[in-house]
Amino acid sequence: MKAIKASIFGLGAMLALTMMSCDNQQAAPELTASGLNPAKFDTVVNGDTVRLYTLKGDKGMEVCITNYGGRVVSLMVPDKNDSLVDVVLGFDNIAQYMEKTTDYGSSVGRYANRINMGRFVLNGDTIQLKQNDKHDGRDHCLHGGGDTGWMNQVYKAEQIDDQTLKLTIVAEDGENGFPGKVVATTTYKIVNGNTLDITWEAETDKPTIINQTNHNYYNLSGEFEEFEGGMQQLLMVNADSFTVADDSYMPTGEIRAVEGTTMDLRTEHVIIDGLDREFDQVKNANGGYDHNWCLNTKGDDTQVAATLYSPKTGIFMEMFTNEPGVQVYTGNFQGIQGEENVVRKLGKKYPQYISVCLESQKYPDSPNHPEWPSPVLNPGEKYYSHAAYKFSIK
Repeated sequence: MKAIKASIFGLGAMLALTMMSCDNQQAAPELTASGLNPAKFDTVVNGDTVRLYTLKGDKGMEVCITNYGGRVVSLMVPDKNDSLVDVVLGFDNIAQYMEKTTDYGSSVGRYANRINMGRFVLNGDTIQLKQNDKHDGRDHCLHGGGDTGWMNQVYKAEQIDDQTLKLTIVAEDGENGFPGKVVATTTYKIVNGNTLDITWEAETDKPTIINQTNHNYYNLSGEFEEFEGGMQQLLMVNADSFTVADDSYMPTGEIRAVEGTTMDLRTEHVIIDGLDREFDQVKNANGGYDHNWCLNTKGDDTQVAATLYSPKTGIFMEMFTNEPGVQVYTGNFQGIQGEENVVRKLGKKYPQYISVCLESQKYPDSPNHPEWPSPVLNPGEKYYSHAAYKFSIK
C-alpha cells in the first residue's frame, strides 16, 4: 500500500513539474526572427494603442514595424549564406523611441527634409511652420516639426495580411503651422518575396504641401559597431546633378552637375574610396553626404534610382521611386555629441558613419523654389508617392 501511495505521489509530482514547465514555456516571449520582443512595444500614447507588427515574405524576409511614427524597427533579409541579417538601425523597445528624438525607420511627414526658416508662401499667404533645426541663427523646419512631426505620433494600424500593413494618420489644420486637415496613409508591403514596397497617399481639405518619405538607416553588412562601417558599402545613385546646400543644409537654389566632383555616384563604388572630405559640400555636411540628388529616372519607378551593396554579406539593394529626388545621408551625426554610449538594438552602440539613408522625396525647400517639382496638394487631389527597396544576392 505504501508503495502504491509513493507511486501515486511520484506521478503527481511529475505532473505538477510538467505543468509548471508548460506554464514557463507559455510565459516565455515569442521573439521575432530579428530577436525583438513584441511585448516591449506594447503601450498607450495619448489614448492610442502602440504595437509591433510583423510582415513575412515567402523568401525569408521579415519586416517589423511599430505604428509609433510608422517606423521600420528591423528588416531581415537573407545573405549569401542564406542566413537572415538585420540591415537597419533602431531600438528594441518603445521606451527608447519615445525618449530619444530620432528618425530611425520612420514614415516622415507632413514635409520630409527642410524648409528654409520654416517659412513659405502659398497662394499669396505667408505660412510660418514650427522651427526645430537650429544652425547659427538660422532655424529651419525639419521633417515636419521633429518631435511633434508624424514620426513621433501614433498611426492607426490595420494589418491586412501577412505581407501588408496599412497605417493612417489624421493631421489637423494648423498642426505645426501646416495648413489643411490631412488624412494620410503609409502602406508597407512585401512583394515578390524580397522587396519592401512603400506607398504614401494623402488628401486635404485646403491647399497645403506634403512630402513623405521613409527614413531607414541601412547597413547591409549587419555589423553596426564598426567606425565608418556604412561607408564600406558600395553605392550608386542614378543622377547627373544635385542641389547645392549651404552649411545649414539648406539648398541655395543652384543645381550643379556631379561630373568631376565627389558627388558623382553614377558608378558603383565603395563610398569612402570616392569621398573627398575637403570638398565644400562634404565639409558642410560634417564629413559625409547629406544631400539631395536630382534623379535621372524622372518619376519612372520601374528604373533603378540607386543601389547599395555589401561584399561581406553579398546583400544587394535596389531602390525605385516615382519621386524626383533622393536624399543620401551617411550617418554623419550618428554616435557623436553625447550619443557615443547610447545602447541601441540588441545591445549595440552605433558609431559615426555606420549607415546610409536613401530617402525618396521632393527636393528640400521646394515650396520656396517654384521652378522645382511642386509639393502642393489641393482639395480634390490625391497625393501619391512610391518607393521600393528590392533585395537580392550579388
